[in-house]
Amino acid sequence: MALQEKIQSDLAEAMRNKDSLRLSVLRMMKTAVKNKEVEKMKPLEDNEVVAVLNTLMKQRKESVEQFRQGGREELARKEEAEILIIRQYMPAAASDEDIRRAIDEAVQETGAASMKDMGRVMKAALARLAGKTADGARVSQMVKEKLS
Repeated sequence: MALQEKIQSDLAEAMRNKDSLRLSVLRMMKTAVKNKEVEKMKPLEDNEVVAVLNTLMKQRKESVEQFRQGGREELARKEEAEILIIRQYMPAAASDEDIRRAIDEAVQETGAASMKDMGRVMKAALARLAGKTADGARVSQMVKEKLS
């Protein structure tokens, strides 16, 4: 079942179960995917849907930090609950070992020797991790360690 179809069927189930938080998050996800389809003027592949969901998760994580700094713990907890729901639709996270392997292969492929080559290594490493969820900041940190 395609990711969009799964979101749609889970949305209908959330309506039947009157699960308001899950329903609102699934509607938000569906809307974000639909907006991206309109922008691209074609249906999205599953990996493109994952990229949209990744953006939504990143936005929620930033919101959690902002709410905590502002002393709004109840809103931070709501955002964290939304992250948990979105995460259910994401592919398995890449392990540190997977990331290291992708970086090593990217360094060999690009012939990187210094920090000047970081952009090329990042691009190649993230391409190798395409089927999994990888935190860009974590990958960046590991590339810096490798190149320095």
